[in-house]
Amino acid sequence: MTVFARRARASAGRMHPELSLVSYTLLGHLEERGGCRATDLAAHYALDKSTVSRQVSALERAELVERRADPDDQRVQVLHLTRAGRQVLAQVTRRRRAAFRERLADWAEHDLVRFAAYLERYNAWPDPADEETSG
Repeated sequence: MTVFARRARASAGRMHPELSLVSYTLLGHLEERGGCRATDLAAHYALDKSTVSRQVSALERAELVERRADPDDQRVQVLHLTRAGRQVLAQVTRRRRAAFRERLADWAEHDLVRFAAYLERYNAWPDPADEETSG
């Protein structure tokens, strides 16, 4: 798992030099959710609020994320992808998918099916952050 994580971080740097794996993950989450608060990001990824704050600040400086007032509560700031953020995320996602296709190109079909099943099983493990918010 350590090698997997190390390769993922290195791969993220090659996909977009200014976009770390954490930044890419946060952008993906914001896109998937249609925006959320920084505290929601911290809770979802079990990260310290200061860590998320630093990452979000960097994304704001790069003009990939913007804050907007929550329409239901003007005191709350919701993070959203900017147009540039959506474009960068789409570009990096295309590159990542191409890299995965290349890496798996010579795998036999039965190996791909088994690998996908293992990933689904691994990812189905309950997320403690999800359990806390639903319980």
